[in-house]
Amino acid sequence: MIRFRLKELIAEKEFQESRRITLEEVAKSTGIHRTTLSKVSNQKGYNTTTEVLDKLCEFFGVELGGLAEHIKEDSESGAAHD
Repeated sequence: MIRFRLKELIAEKEFQESRRITLEEVAKSTGIHRTTLSKVSNQKGYNTTTEVLDKLCEFFGVELGGLAEHIKEDSESGAAHD
């Protein structure tokens, strides 16, 4: 399963810039609909487009591996493991 690190990236950017960053701000800056950002942030296994991934990498200044990570799933239970 792919896990997106959107919440962590927002928290890191908030710390670096000493200000609050909302999904609304990310949406306005990237052109990504706020609903899409919410799904990327909160919905396990959400399937998004490469265009969205590209825009988020640009906004946060990270490579794709900084935005998402692969989590191995337990084949019997479907539970994810770090």
